[in-house]
Amino acid sequence: MTIIATLCYIKDNGRTLMLHRNKKPKDIHKGKWNGLGGKAEAGESPEQCVMREVREESGLVIQRPALKGIITFPRFDGANDWCVFVFTATDFSGQLIDCPEGTLAWIEDAKIEELPLWEGDYIFLKWLDQPRIFSARFSYMDGKLQNHSVAFYPSVGPCLSS
Repeated sequence: MTIIATLCYIKDNGRTLMLHRNKKPKDIHKGKWNGLGGKAEAGESPEQCVMREVREESGLVIQRPALKGIITFPRFDGANDWCVFVFTATDFSGQLIDCPEGTLAWIEDAKIEELPLWEGDYIFLKWLDQPRIFSARFSYMDGKLQNHSVAFYPSVGPCLSS
């Protein structure tokens, strides 16, 4: 089965909002730092999903998320393929809430590489500031990155829906 999901990196003044996955005992991401996001609900577009997930996890309301890429993770959880739409957002409002999945923190962009991330994140996070959209595949086995591939395409700009 393929699971459709989103991931969002909210940027503000040289910092990125990151989520330290440290609250759920059986979390495949436990101990790692991630952007915000999650699984799409039935009938939901990637843009609707990312806006809902960011609101649920952080309390922030994002406007015009910018699609940066799509990543396929074959059998990431050992059974399912994941197709993840990766966004950034710089236009947001609201106050941070206590996230049920972990601890939220604004991290200086220069310090993100010092955090415990998934191996592939160290690679694709560098692509977020490029003017192109990426389509990538990251293969993991037993939590270790085995290989990856990527193609880049001209950017289509920010989402215009609300």
